Amino acid sequence: MRFDVITLFPELFAPFLTVGVTRRAFASGQVDVHCWPLRDHTEDNYRRVDDRPYGGGPGMVMLVEPLERALAAVRAARADSAPAPVIHFSPTGRQIDQTVMRELSAGPGAIFLCGRYEGIDRRFLDRHVDIELSLGDFVLSGGELPALAVLDGVARLQEGVLADARSHQQDSFEDGLLDCPHYSRPESWTPPDGEALHVPPVLMSGHHADIARWRREQSLAITARRRPDLIAAARARGLLSKQDERYLASLAL
Repeated sequence: MRFDVITLFPELFAPFLTVGVTRRAFASGQVDVHCWPLRDHTEDNYRRVDDRPYGGGPGMVMLVEPLERALAAVRAARADSAPAPVIHFSPTGRQIDQTVMRELSAGPGAIFLCGRYEGIDRRFLDRHVDIELSLGDFVLSGGELPALAVLDGVARLQEGVLADARSHQQDSFEDGLLDCPHYSRPESWTPPDGEALHVPPVLMSGHHADIARWRREQSLAITARRRPDLIAAARARGLLSKQDERYLASLAL
């Protein structure tokens, strides 16, 4: 799949594509990323990409014409690729979640539009944007960080990127719930300022069914306490068993 990123700051992407486990997806070409510096598509001596908003007010608005030229160049370069949506990152968009990651990971890629300043001239958005996505209920300086988050989430879902294919299947949100706690060696650890802390005995029991049930119950408990909305959504989707419901009923919440 191919992702094209229209941005004022392509240098933010280069380090990301070469570090961490997800670099395998980029190095192999499973996820092909191309950055398009917006200033390369200006035609004035100042390489201007923004101007004051009509109606007054603070900040600047990104101009239609450089964006139009940049998008035309992207589409020309993608001529031999499958059609892909234009995605704009905005606080007004659909909140990014694991469902979005799965949808994009199964598609042909996308064209990312990373806005800056007060935003992008609405005429361009109305003309070209297919999807608006938001990283959450807060404001960032631009769309580059959400774009990087999506690239990471999509890359790790590609076959062969994670050492164990089961890893992402056990992540938070994959089954509608938050992930359970995890432990590693040593079995007993004493912090400098406290008493010994131990790995739960069930995890060392070797009894796979008991371990699976313990993890499920921990996941249910954490989700019920921290994100009860996810419990309600899982229930509505039929993802909770009778055993799950009995355990939830036993919690003192």
